[in-house]
Amino acid sequence: MPSLQRGKKTPRSVAQLSPPLPPERQVMNASGKEMRDRIASVNGTRKITEAMKLVAAAKVRRAQDAVINARPFSESLVKVLFAINTRLAGEDVDVPLCNVRPVKTVLLLVCTGDRGLCGGYNSFIIRKTEARVAELEAMGVKCKLVCIGKKGGVYFKRRPQYDVVKRFDMGQSPTTDEAQAIADEVYSEFVGEEVDKVELVYSRFVSLISAEPSIQTLLPMSKEGEICDVNGKCIDAKEDIMFTLTSEDGKFAVKGTPVETEVAGFEGVMQFEQDPNQILDALLPLYMNSQILRALQEALASELAARMNAMSTASDNAKDLSKRLTLEYNRVRQAKVTSEIIELVAGAAAAA
Repeated sequence: MPSLQRGKKTPRSVAQLSPPLPPERQVMNASGKEMRDRIASVNGTRKITEAMKLVAAAKVRRAQDAVINARPFSESLVKVLFAINTRLAGEDVDVPLCNVRPVKTVLLLVCTGDRGLCGGYNSFIIRKTEARVAELEAMGVKCKLVCIGKKGGVYFKRRPQYDVVKRFDMGQSPTTDEAQAIADEVYSEFVGEEVDKVELVYSRFVSLISAEPSIQTLLPMSKEGEICDVNGKCIDAKEDIMFTLTSEDGKFAVKGTPVETEVAGFEGVMQFEQDPNQILDALLPLYMNSQILRALQEALASELAARMNAMSTASDNAKDLSKRLTLEYNRVRQAKVTSEIIELVAGAAAAA
């Protein structure tokens, strides 16, 4: 008869199976100095998380300003593209970035953060990417990844089942040069027919307490400059909302204000001095660069907002833990003092 010990699993330790102990159990056998050190450590951590929260809140505002300031250029470019295509209606115009061909390989641009301490921000994007890759592979479509941000790059590089073409750092302030470097990589992959479609996976900034992981089709582009997600829904921002962090009654509050950017009107009458193909070949890569830059800016704003919320939660938890530890410390100290008084009274009564 075979032994039953061969397939027996090693049980986990009691510490792994049991839930975390409450503060009163953690300091049950601790000395007064150890309890004071523990309270001081928690208060120090709380100061750090509060400082990180304020820093993230200040950076969110700058990230929002960058998104708002880039809107006039993008909207003017959309109007130019629309006017050109209206003028060229019915003509045979061949633009490489607009070529629609059977999809055999998809390139995914994955935008994550360079650092942690931002709640589930990075994990949401990674799970969204994994789900999209699984969906495409189930349809027989190959996937390539371009990772923007250290977290996503390290995660997918360690897993050999994913084909990571190139990695870029997100940085603390995305610039046009950084977006151009990414756009050049995308352009060479698509025009060289290495991939048939390019999708952008990033976190769309909704508010200071909400971000929406989105998948946007980047290539092939629409000649009219419309930006749609994989379901065909237009997600190009019509109205941006500026979120500000204010203090009301001594507490932080979030206030949203719609922002409408005024863009100068564009005349529909135009004469071409160059070939229309050359004009579109120059404008569409420029528009693709602006869309990548905007996605990077929104992803950075979402990361900073997630970090601000995570640090706010950590500060609240540290405050609650410090309060409970202090209460338990005072209770233990009071019990010790009471027992000493009882001993002194008992000793005095015995001596009498």
